[in-house]
Amino acid sequence: MKKMNDLAALATIVSVEGSSYRRPGARMLITESGETTGVLSGGCLERDVCDRAQKVMRSGTPVVVRYDTTNKDDIVWGLGLGCSGIVDVLIEPANTERVAGVMQLLAECAERDASGTVATVFHVEGEVETTIGARALLYPDGIIDGDFPPLIFDDLRKATSSCVRRYEVAGGYIDVFIEVVQPRVRLVVFGAGPDVAPIVDLAQTLSWHTTVVDTSARVSSRERFTNADAVLLCRPEDVMAHVNLSERTSVVVMTHNYLHDAELLRQLLPLPLRYLGCLGPRHRTERLLTELSAPASLPHLHAPVGLDIGAETAEEIALSIVSEIKAVLSQRSGAQLRERVGSIHGWSNLTPAFSREAWELAPSF
Repeated sequence: MKKMNDLAALATIVSVEGSSYRRPGARMLITESGETTGVLSGGCLERDVCDRAQKVMRSGTPVVVRYDTTNKDDIVWGLGLGCSGIVDVLIEPANTERVAGVMQLLAECAERDASGTVATVFHVEGEVETTIGARALLYPDGIIDGDFPPLIFDDLRKATSSCVRRYEVAGGYIDVFIEVVQPRVRLVVFGAGPDVAPIVDLAQTLSWHTTVVDTSARVSSRERFTNADAVLLCRPEDVMAHVNLSERTSVVVMTHNYLHDAELLRQLLPLPLRYLGCLGPRHRTERLLTELSAPASLPHLHAPVGLDIGAETAEEIALSIVSEIKAVLSQRSGAQLRERVGSIHGWSNLTPAFSREAWELAPSF
């Protein structure tokens, strides 16, 4: 793991009440020269966070800054957010063992394709020994490391989604942000036509791990999909021996070859995949299912693949497909937000995947 030589600060959203652009777990790295990686908001908080980060770099002391926009008159206080929410941001020196541990955990989650958990103290009351910024880390291999009360360790092991909890400790209370970091989304696309490229591009923008499988086994596909994480060349009947599929994998079948699709679906339909999409008109998929003696309706099969956004071009179709996968992974309907009742965000999808900013930040340390 590479250590940073220049001063820097790490800003992390640790708590949100009401509305906000980003949710807890969003991070931004600020260097001494003012360069940043990652975002905390739509641009509303960044300038103030960067100013405060410079002071943190010099003092070496972590701080938690509260941005309260619940008051209607708050629009005039400087940032003009008008979001009607309270956002707590932990700003801490980046050149510390505590932050290095977090970055190591993020990197291991990506490398091992496994989840991990980070518990961070962001508020203390009373005369307690624990300080703001103290952490406990549960690495993907099950090892726990950290400088805080053992009573948190059980919650680290049990956590399945991110949350904020208050603990009573000797001398007072501490508020802890428990962040469950999920591994990167795994997408496997069967097919290597021109319409696959926009899907790979979008998936890479989201920092998804993307594999392209050319069932026609054309060597040229390796050159055409250099931005994919992996390109496999194998016939449909051999995919199980070459492609790693699990209950977390999202799959799109788009070979434009009926016989190839039939053989692929024969092997894929019984698997407990998170998402299985099949390109083509409904009657084509119905014919495939009939020939395979498969049920006409399967919960994880999405055919025709994608959301109904009026897509025509390859790029628009890719947007439709990737959007549907994201909706399924987040357990959302993909409907218009103006039709949604209640909060847009929820604890269940705070850290649904290894975030792009985390992927960018980890190699910096």
